[in-house]
Amino acid sequence: MFVFLCPADLCKRQGKKIDELLNKYHEYSQLNGSVLVAENGKVVYKKGFGFANFEWEISNQPDTKFRLASVTKQFTAMLVLQLVEEGKLKLEGKLFDYLPYYRKDVGEQVTIHQLLNHTSGIPSYTGLPGFMQNEIRNFYPVEEFVKKFCSGDLEFEPGTKFVYNNSGYFLLGAVIESVTSETYEDLLSEKIFEPLNMLNSGYDRHQPIIKNRAAGYNKTLVAFQNAPFLEMMTPFAAGSLYSTVEDLYLWDQALYTDKLISKETKEKMFTPYLGKYGYGWVIDSFPMEGKERGATLISHNGGIHGFNTRIARFVDDQHLIVILRNSPGASINQITRNIAAILYDQPVEPLKKPGAEAVAKKMLDADIQSGLELYKDIKENRSDEYNLSEGSFNRVGYQLINLKKLPEAIEMFKINVAANPQSANTYDSLAEAYMVNDETALALKYYNKTLEMIPNDPGLNEQRKEGLKKSAMAKLQELQKLAQKE
Repeated sequence: MFVFLCPADLCKRQGKKIDELLNKYHEYSQLNGSVLVAENGKVVYKKGFGFANFEWEISNQPDTKFRLASVTKQFTAMLVLQLVEEGKLKLEGKLFDYLPYYRKDVGEQVTIHQLLNHTSGIPSYTGLPGFMQNEIRNFYPVEEFVKKFCSGDLEFEPGTKFVYNNSGYFLLGAVIESVTSETYEDLLSEKIFEPLNMLNSGYDRHQPIIKNRAAGYNKTLVAFQNAPFLEMMTPFAAGSLYSTVEDLYLWDQALYTDKLISKETKEKMFTPYLGKYGYGWVIDSFPMEGKERGATLISHNGGIHGFNTRIARFVDDQHLIVILRNSPGASINQITRNIAAILYDQPVEPLKKPGAEAVAKKMLDADIQSGLELYKDIKENRSDEYNLSEGSFNRVGYQLINLKKLPEAIEMFKINVAANPQSANTYDSLAEAYMVNDETALALKYYNKTLEMIPNDPGLNEQRKEGLKKSAMAKLQELQKLAQKE
């Protein structure tokens, strides 16, 4: 049963609808984690789905502790703003003023404000070749990490562009420790978690036994798997915290008060700068049918090996949706939209069975042709029953690559190209599958096609276009060198 703390009639109406929706996601293997929903500041729903630990079949609960990944950034931003109010930092202060071991030529150009809202121009360490496969497993002291991974040449003039950047928030953690002579971890407890009674939140470490901590999983077409190991101290102030849906409700409620920072400082935190990004938050709106103005939405997502997280605050009405997952599933933004639709009496997007998974499993259980025939049948006769989205076929295609089922992966990506001919990403994925399968000529063809499609792809923002272009060009150059040797 779901748990509630609100007037009975309200819970009965909203909680039942939310529960029916989320149970359907779970039935379709699209939700494994914990969810909390508040309406007008009151909890109307909280429940766990699936397992916190699959090996021992320990269920997820509202007090299960999940890795937050980039939801961490809002806590880092709060610490920075508290230090600003204490006079220890200035938003327009230069990075080099507070981090004297940082490279001077860049540090004298970049401000704390620009680190907070991802406009610094400093390259993100997560984009460095091989970092997420190799270096994420290793521990580095903060100063060593900064010098090794957060000190690249500027990619653009600070303040002129928004490019989401994990290096910026790692550097903010380093600044916090430098100006206070305390650890980031201790300051979080002292200045945020303890004052708010967030006793189930903290800095994640691999070694300690943390009661009720969820394990992270990847999901393949055939089974759940333990997510790859990563050293949780490495993401630091960009993504190393854990929490529960219940503690994040306490956090949400505190943000409506002046308990942590003043109203004036909070306004700076929640001001949408470039890319609609404030300080640790995205500031946007939830569109509603029949209304000119949507509901103000202040939110953030997180993703790290085995975990996917979202906190969404609808601040006009003090609604809150928190979703913490320890395995992949349906789009976490889509789940949020559907819960919000219930809260705002808006149409809920029909939930469909995962079509890409059905097609891929048919290929594996029978043969490729049988899978293609199933796809044709679903597309022509049962598209209202199955989800055939671009993202789902792309995700399943990569699952097939990981299973070393390359012919099947190629067919899935070919389906996606045919269904989404304007999407540069579909061509990029097909090219990668051909590359992994040592079909150099076809890989070259589709990487070139990717570059051709990027400028006019309506589904890509400028940051994503730039990233896809950079990746495709690097692969293309690698293949061209290989072709010359052959």
